[in-house]
Amino acid sequence: MPFTVLPAADAFWRPSNQLGVANTNLAEQLGAEALGARLWRLRPGQASTRHRHVDQHELYVVLEGTGRIRLDGEPHTLERLSAVHATPDVVRQVFNDTEADVLWLVVGAPPEAANTLEMTEETLAHMYPDGPRAMPEELGGGEAPMGGPPGV
Repeated sequence: MPFTVLPAADAFWRPSNQLGVANTNLAEQLGAEALGARLWRLRPGQASTRHRHVDQHELYVVLEGTGRIRLDGEPHTLERLSAVHATPDVVRQVFNDTEADVLWLVVGAPPEAANTLEMTEETLAHMYPDGPRAMPEELGGGEAPMGGPPGV
């Protein structure tokens, strides 16, 4: 079939393995094999993993709220519908230090495995230079406990 439709009500959402951020793997559910695509909903006080990639370029788009992202150590604030492109070597992390939820669309190509539970130690060290649960300084820094930051 040349196209696939995923109604919003049918999307499967789950917490991320390391920080407990609600996300849905759009690419997998739509059968898209040439790219990765997810929606990430960060509640106040949450962050995604600080990471980089081996080959994957990523496009980040803020769909709801005010987006905050750190790119190679530099924080950026993005209004709704603003976008960022990050090359594979850029260390990046989206985080939410606002008082409202933020919804991000993240699309990447070529697709790379994203399951930290299935990665080798070498791959983990490259992709997550500060560990897969490092929190941004805006949210207190350090390492988040399993399941996400305290109180979330």
